[in-house]
Amino acid sequence: MDSFDYSDEALQPARESAAVIWNILTVIVLLMTFCVCVVLGLFMIYPQNSLNPYPPPTMPVEAELPTATPTPKSVLPPTWTPAPTDPATQTPQPTNTAVPTNTQPAVTATIEISTQTPGDILPTETPGDGQPTSTPTDGMPFVLHPGDPVALNNIGHSELGCNWMGVGGRAFDLTGAPIEQGLLVQLGGMLNGESVDNLGTIGMVSTYGPGGYEFQLGEEPIESTQTLWVQLLDQAMLPLSDQIYFDTFSECEKNLILINFNQVR
Repeated sequence: MDSFDYSDEALQPARESAAVIWNILTVIVLLMTFCVCVVLGLFMIYPQNSLNPYPPPTMPVEAELPTATPTPKSVLPPTWTPAPTDPATQTPQPTNTAVPTNTQPAVTATIEISTQTPGDILPTETPGDGQPTSTPTDGMPFVLHPGDPVALNNIGHSELGCNWMGVGGRAFDLTGAPIEQGLLVQLGGMLNGESVDNLGTIGMVSTYGPGGYEFQLGEEPIESTQTLWVQLLDQAMLPLSDQIYFDTFSECEKNLILINFNQVR
């Protein structure tokens, strides 16, 4: 067998070859480390670099808010003149005319059946049945029309005949013209043992002409004596007249009670 020489002189070339290989590998590792450090440094300085596989999110652009500009308030012209209103639609203002004391004694007269058509019913001067039992309060701007209440046939519901009973009428201003809006009418009291409380407006029906009001009391005539009343009110529910008490009758020819109001101040 051949013997192998393990002397230092024999092993020296092998050692030198191995050292060269290790030195080359060391240099490569150092170069790679340097390159990695350079790349990481670039990423830190320029994080948005296209080589960075994990770039930070792009920050949104700061919004520019508009500059507040003061808006001048509307200025009235030097002289402001209110627009004229139609005198025909104005409600006459009450005057300080003293309310005359009612000295007319209650009288009883024969009720005449009216043959007028709806819309032609005007205040009459004929005293009617069921005069109010209370004395009008001084200072009320509206009073009961002279001669009212008047009992009539239900000319506004002639098709119902005797199967209807109610109360209706109108209110007139200082000039005698009918008031067509702006007032309320309240019906209250007792009828046939039952409480009655209804609220309506002037102008809600045209049966009695412009500005008429009406309340149905039942489907048949019922007799009662001074247990029901009507009263004019303003929009604030304040009274403009006294409570006007009236009678009702069991006759079919008297199943409509006509009550009108006159303005006196």
